[in-house]
Amino acid sequence: MATKVLIVEDDVLNRMFYEAVFKQRGYELMLVDDGARVLDAVETFGPDLITMDIHLPHVSGRKLIRKITRNPDTANIPILAITAFAGKRDEEEIRKAGASSYLAKPLNIDTLLREVDALLGETVH
Repeated sequence: MATKVLIVEDDVLNRMFYEAVFKQRGYELMLVDDGARVLDAVETFGPDLITMDIHLPHVSGRKLIRKITRNPDTANIPILAITAFAGKRDEEEIRKAGASSYLAKPLNIDTLLREVDALLGETVH
């Protein structure tokens, strides 16, 4: 069974980038562009990993991370926060909200894949 990745990103170019990178790996994907739809997507899709933008329409990624990690049914899903909020304090607040890992935009593909592999416990392809 393919690894399921929920990509939460409101920028269409970033979504296309993530989609291309993860499809190349054979992951099953669900893409969400609005914070208001994330919790339903987590419930219905059952992802193995979530990539979470922080600045989203309707509900912030930080708030969604807190809700996901505090729900016993979803608390074990690793969340990779990917954001343009790149200050030290931003990273601390995002990790405090419950993110498993954090990357600042713009992304390097190799760095992204290393983080994904670490979170999923996979070796580099």
